[in-house]
Amino acid sequence: MFRAYFIRLLLCTGCLLMSVNILAEPIPLWSGDMPVKSKQPGQERYEDERVYNVRVPEIIPYLAAKNNASGAAVLIFPGGGYEKLSIVKEGKEIANWLNSLGVSAFIVKYRLQEFGHPAPLMDGLRAIQIVRSKASEWNIDPHKIGVLGFSAGGHLASSVATHYDQRDYLYGDLTSVAARPDFMILLYPVITFSDPYAHQGSVEALLGEKPAADLIEFYSNEIHVNINTPPTFLMHSSTDESVPMENSMKFYTILRQAKVPVEMHIYQNAEHGFGMREGQGPASEWPALCEQWLRLNRYIN
Repeated sequence: MFRAYFIRLLLCTGCLLMSVNILAEPIPLWSGDMPVKSKQPGQERYEDERVYNVRVPEIIPYLAAKNNASGAAVLIFPGGGYEKLSIVKEGKEIANWLNSLGVSAFIVKYRLQEFGHPAPLMDGLRAIQIVRSKASEWNIDPHKIGVLGFSAGGHLASSVATHYDQRDYLYGDLTSVAARPDFMILLYPVITFSDPYAHQGSVEALLGEKPAADLIEFYSNEIHVNINTPPTFLMHSSTDESVPMENSMKFYTILRQAKVPVEMHIYQNAEHGFGMREGQGPASEWPALCEQWLRLNRYIN
């Protein structure tokens, strides 16, 4: 049902089948039995540009046109507090922008609170492995595969980038394929699960109401930064009342200490979750800044 709604929406908005991108068939992340069973019943549904109760985790490929392809690819993790996915504002619209830069994009439809830990992380790692395993087929440089995440999607993207070597969460037939992303783009991200700056909605959705201390530490991604953490672009707002900007500030400081290349932009005034939709301010500015960063680091020409 989600797929039918999603494709119909794309057709209505006139964004599908432009010269800059090709929307391929969604690709399920798992064949046969998925790791981690659902804790709650229900049907996957699409409402108000959001997906709820994800039952079929998959990647939705937006392949850059061959005459414009840079070789880079980005996996997009929409936000939604691990309760839902903002699949249009923080998914489709971002994929179209990336395609305009010659970057192939893959929206990751990952599992949520109905499955909980470690299902989203396993989905994210698997998504990286699938894209890297098909790099030659999709005209992608396997060393230019990044992740981009919004809010809780930023938490999952940074979890993938700091836990890519956790063998317990690599499952299936691609365990020999590297799951490390080559770069990160994190927009008003949840980074820490530790007080006082944790986004408690994300913590509870992923780990439950009384999570164990070791899981809080595991998902406080600032703790797990090292010299091998991928180069990072960060953007946040000082007036974000949902996810405090200290999430990005703390991550930036620790990345610098680890000598990981990082760029950060903190805006004076913007609400949480604006994506690219506002007519002025951060929503219109961060894409150009991010493009400059991608060029500076030679991910795109």
